[in-house]
Amino acid sequence: MFTILPIKGYIDQIDGFFCDGIHAGLKANNALDLGFIYSDTLCDVEAIFTENKFQAAPLKHYLMYEKDFKTNFVLINSKNANALTGKKGIENINTVFASLPFELTNPIMSSTGVIANPLPVEKIVNGAKTFNLSAKNGENLSKAIMTTDAYSKTSMYEVKLEDGSSFKIGSVAKGAGMINPNLATMLCFICTDAAVPKEDMKEALKLNSQTTFNAISVDGDTSTNDTVLLLTNKKSNAYNKEAFFEALRMVMHDMAMLMVADGEGAKKAVAFEVKNAATYEEAQKAAKALSNSLLVKTALFGEDPNFGRIASTIGASRITCDEDKLIISYNDVIVYKEGEIFFDKEQEAKAALVLQNDKFKIVCDLGVGTYNFTAYGCDLGYKYVEINADYRT
Repeated sequence: MFTILPIKGYIDQIDGFFCDGIHAGLKANNALDLGFIYSDTLCDVEAIFTENKFQAAPLKHYLMYEKDFKTNFVLINSKNANALTGKKGIENINTVFASLPFELTNPIMSSTGVIANPLPVEKIVNGAKTFNLSAKNGENLSKAIMTTDAYSKTSMYEVKLEDGSSFKIGSVAKGAGMINPNLATMLCFICTDAAVPKEDMKEALKLNSQTTFNAISVDGDTSTNDTVLLLTNKKSNAYNKEAFFEALRMVMHDMAMLMVADGEGAKKAVAFEVKNAATYEEAQKAAKALSNSLLVKTALFGEDPNFGRIASTIGASRITCDEDKLIISYNDVIVYKEGEIFFDKEQEAKAALVLQNDKFKIVCDLGVGTYNFTAYGCDLGYKYVEINADYRT
């Protein structure tokens, strides 16, 4: 038995972890743009990265370390992705770390921002030299890693085990645009003092990513820099596999839902629940097709319960389906059932009321099997175009 309790705060509440964010001159108006996570003991680390074939320099730099390496430091910058920068991008990371006056072991760099710009090494080095590695300022870190995010994204839990021991797990993340299944466009840093075996870290990340970060979409784009890092310093000496897997799932789900809700200009966060598909893969394929569809997203923005777009998207995904078995509903308001249209003025008005909420679900019961999957998405409106039209400025 175990208990998982949400707690307020940031990753600096976890024993042995320190963090902060500063202004290094990457952003205008003295906005925070450079941050760090530091552990006073070496951490086991596991990561999952974007499936974009043009992985950014920080990802390539990470993969150059030996298998099962340990680290005590993560440096994170916004405004510049250090992507499509070739060998020079990796050399610049090494230059940054070689210039810092700290005792660092296998330091990791993570970047987000504009693609195909050289890393501003001098600004980053000068800024990072001012870091106080004993700082505990998770709020500053959460702000420093933001790009087009409307708000910072954090999650914290304490896990109490039956034997009286406990551990904490928390996360800080950024992500609002270029969000697409196959890792969203995001950075997420998860810290814990749980005594997690290395092999469990990899298994837990891979398993939980499928229903969290790999199940969300804002705009159907996948970035070059997407990263999820899991760091554990094991200071609590406490561990229970079932409890850890569930707590990690909760943290990752929290982060994923905050990203969807903060989709650039988004007003609505929507769950696309596909039920009774022929296979798990087909349930996943249909749900992700719905979360990615521009026609569906714009209907959500207009609060139009146009279920024809829902059905068309499912059919276009080329999964096993039958219009005489299909049931579509907005929350519990059925609009189509097994070949019959339930869409008179009264039912349409009920469905439209559902779409006026900032959170709801669209349920598609395929009726051809027993497999289910839920993907998450948001609406798409004028603000998204505005933000991305002048992103580099």
